[in-house]
Amino acid sequence: MRRRSRVACLVIGLLVGVVFAGEARALELRIMTGPQGGSWYPLGGAIAEILKKEVPGTTASVLPGAGIINIQGTETGQTEIGFGNAVSTVDAIAGREPFKSQAKNIRQLATLYMQYFQVVVLADSGIQDVPDLKGKSIAVQPRGNTGEQMTRELLQVYGLSYKDMAKVSHVSYNDAVALMKDGHAQAFTLITTVPAAAILDLASARKIRMLALPDDKFKELQKINPGYARREIPKGIYPGVDYDVRQFGTYTHLMIRADLPDDLVYGITKALARNVDSLGAVVKDIRGLTVKEMAFDVGVPYHPGALRFYKEAGALK
Repeated sequence: MRRRSRVACLVIGLLVGVVFAGEARALELRIMTGPQGGSWYPLGGAIAEILKKEVPGTTASVLPGAGIINIQGTETGQTEIGFGNAVSTVDAIAGREPFKSQAKNIRQLATLYMQYFQVVVLADSGIQDVPDLKGKSIAVQPRGNTGEQMTRELLQVYGLSYKDMAKVSHVSYNDAVALMKDGHAQAFTLITTVPAAAILDLASARKIRMLALPDDKFKELQKINPGYARREIPKGIYPGVDYDVRQFGTYTHLMIRADLPDDLVYGITKALARNVDSLGAVVKDIRGLTVKEMAFDVGVPYHPGALRFYKEAGALK
């Protein structure tokens, strides 16, 4: 009996070992997203659920991040997948500021949707145009966010900088809204989809105005970064904003580590393409996204696994 007990224990031990070995072999796909109040954070959660269900041998988790930080995280292997703003990722590939060297470990996974740079001010602030921000308190994203860089570049084409402001608060979307509601900031910049949940929150408590960017200043911005695209925020998107707002923007895309296996990335790309409806339920701008649109070239080299899927789907030649 003792011998049988020992054998039984040995068998159980081997089975447990196999189970844990199987768990250990599961590849964790970390996804760096963005700040709460924007579209990347909840969208990253939806993508994680899709990958866990549809890509065998993997698990997925969501990490906070930001456009520029996500690039650095993907490049250094701190994450497998990162949300990015195409203009910043192209800068990283080229080794342009604010990056100190060329990114070598970043590849294109999928293009998702266009993001809009938005400048919202309190209606009673007296701010009618960007030059009026001088001497005011503004709320911007923390450094390492593409939106913060875009804010500095916007001010630059008007001959302004943070030094011209009464105060600059580098805060999250939620904290920026709180500052605006309390009157501690008169302006708030961000890049996200429209309508932005943060701006809708602000507009529920304070009357707002949206600032536009004239064509001559947009052309100056394009000299700083040719990847900027002209966008227009339609009237009626936000309460009290009954006029179209001409601004600029950039594509949101997913980057992935270059050193991940081709078959794995093929499976990830296929899973995303099969679940566009689930993603569109989180961010309406993704609704109706086609494989061809996912394959849109934003200037970042494709991962071979993603490229194979797009070619097989007929989205790329």
